[in-house]
Amino acid sequence: MAEYTLVTGATGFVGSAVARVLQERGHRLRLMVRAGADRSNLAGLDAEIVNGDLTSPETFPAALKDCRYLFHVAADYRLWVPNPAAMMTANVEGTRRLMLAAQQAGCERIVYCSSVAALGLTKDGTPADETTPIEEHDVIGVYKRSKYRAEQEVLKLVREQGLPAVIVNPSTPVGPRDIKPTPTGQMIVDCASGRMPAYVDTGLNIVHVDDVAEGHALALERGTIGEKYILGGENYTLGELFALIGEIACVKPPRIRLRQSWLWPVAVGSEWLARGFGIEPRVTRETLAMSRKLMYFSSLKAQEHLGYAPRPAREAVADAIAWFRQHGRIDPV
Repeated sequence: MAEYTLVTGATGFVGSAVARVLQERGHRLRLMVRAGADRSNLAGLDAEIVNGDLTSPETFPAALKDCRYLFHVAADYRLWVPNPAAMMTANVEGTRRLMLAAQQAGCERIVYCSSVAALGLTKDGTPADETTPIEEHDVIGVYKRSKYRAEQEVLKLVREQGLPAVIVNPSTPVGPRDIKPTPTGQMIVDCASGRMPAYVDTGLNIVHVDDVAEGHALALERGTIGEKYILGGENYTLGELFALIGEIACVKPPRIRLRQSWLWPVAVGSEWLARGFGIEPRVTRETLAMSRKLMYFSSLKAQEHLGYAPRPAREAVADAIAWFRQHGRIDPV
């Protein structure tokens, strides 16, 4: 009987990096892909492709047949969500149903890609870890709430039904193959293109997407069932990140720092236009509310227990800029 490793979300930014790391380790890959998804990130992967969708649980059994391992990386990731129910269905209910289907199919081990969005933050801005307390009412934004709820569902299945799952919590990955791009990738493109005159400062944790992928593989090989592992890199203020982007891309970074309160009317107007004309807003009330919190994290647990060793954030940003330049998103120097 063939033993496959199923990866969901392999057409995406993190999922494609995970699939490449697993291929290098000799896994026989099967990739669950949505019909109509952009498959550019699958180039160079030797894998069986099966159609599947988190909102279509009837596609799960065929995808999971003869699978020894499951890496669940797929998620509906958007910061502007006019229809929250659709995101909750995919990220929460889709994850729960996929976990149950994997257990029924006899998967030996599951690595679930959660997010630091599902974790608590400290009040004083010091780096949070896997044990930092969090309650759902503290979680800002539909996407973050969906990831929090999905992680809670996985933990509940581990406790109550013996689901053989390990959870990883990536921070803010940057690097190659960010085809959409992600919100962070778009910030890099805008800054490196000189199209960002001002910014609202906050704090975030930057990590190379390939290190996040390596962390997934290490979680399979060395992780403990039911444990969470933050896969992060270095903590930066947004101002520091833009200065780094400007240095690498040889452009002037934004100098004007705005207060969140100044942009509140702009966010309200942007959301109104988005609802009326279907244009994704660049700023929303939720993103402004999120920016008030410093999203700093520690990966010490993953480093000590998994052997996780992320490279400097500078390399992640440099690789992202190089990839965006190569693909025409940023003008050449």
